[in-house]
Amino acid sequence: MTAPIATLAGRRFTLTARTPRELLVPLLTPALFALVIAPALKTALHTPASYESYVALGTVGLLVPLNTLFLGLGVIVDREQGAQRELLAAPVPRALLVFANLIVAVAITGLQIATLLGLAVARGIHFHATAGGVLWFLGATAGLTVAMYGVAEILASRIPRQEEYIARLPAIAIAPWFLAGSLFPITAMPIGMTWVARFLPLTHALALMRYGLLGDGAGLHNVWKTNNLHLAASLSLAVVIAFGALLTAGAVRVFTRAAMR
Repeated sequence: MTAPIATLAGRRFTLTARTPRELLVPLLTPALFALVIAPALKTALHTPASYESYVALGTVGLLVPLNTLFLGLGVIVDREQGAQRELLAAPVPRALLVFANLIVAVAITGLQIATLLGLAVARGIHFHATAGGVLWFLGATAGLTVAMYGVAEILASRIPRQEEYIARLPAIAIAPWFLAGSLFPITAMPIGMTWVARFLPLTHALALMRYGLLGDGAGLHNVWKTNNLHLAASLSLAVVIAFGALLTAGAVRVFTRAAMR
């Protein structure tokens, strides 16, 4: 299985590299928040410098959904104008097409996250990461990327036209971001919205990212109401991984059924 999936992943990466919008557009809005809006809010609201770091990591939670969903748009293009039909006739399991696309999504998203954090550091935003903290961060971002790409594949398999797909992006990629503690703690919202936020995988991922790169366990405490931050981090990581596994399984199922039509 290694050779087919490597070939399919290489093909998907080549197609993505030929479409710069899929690489650049998702990075623009998070970079604007991290480099311009966060410092402006810090000045206007007279918040400490740590707020810039808080928002900078919050923008990772915007970058991941935007990037993975834009990559899902490429699946529709490949289905309508590319060679997906010929690939479906090839003697390889159809699930490999999803997994190959997922590999590319994780690689490209990782590169964009590194670029965003690099820009933040160059802007003078500081992080306080340890080796263990970096592992928490990597686990959170990888799990969130897998989960959101599962959403992208499901939508791409169910939605026939690019226009309809694009119209659904704000509700899926942007609306949850405002509820997940990206710009302020979830406990600042009404209690009902706070409970909604606790069920979002993005909330758990952002809390883990801040715990990993800032040593800030407030987000985890707001979710789990425990002072055992290691336990809370483990639980949030389990939530993110579970969402990733379930959505990937759903993506494979929906793609396979759509391919049989």
